[in-house]
Amino acid sequence: MKGIFVSYNQAYNQEIVEILEELGCRGFTMWQDIAGRGSNTGEPHLGNHAWPTMNNAVLAFVPADKVDAILLEIRLKDEETPALGIRAFVWNVETAY
Repeated sequence: MKGIFVSYNQAYNQEIVEILEELGCRGFTMWQDIAGRGSNTGEPHLGNHAWPTMNNAVLAFVPADKVDAILLEIRLKDEETPALGIRAFVWNVETAY
């Protein structure tokens, strides 16, 4: 099992959920209206006067064989509009209840 954490511009909210659902990821946890800034490029998303945009994030735990397909769809979405920003991180899940 793998954990996938996706941080993205709030404008992508429905599209990210659709990617997960279309690829068979039924369960996930979502956070809305979170602040952040990318490490390499892009503008801050801080929810203030200077940087009004906010991020959302989703955490999904999926079988390892679904990771590549999910990351591919997220990468393709990011390449369509790179200024909006999407980042995904994957790690191993040792145990789950």
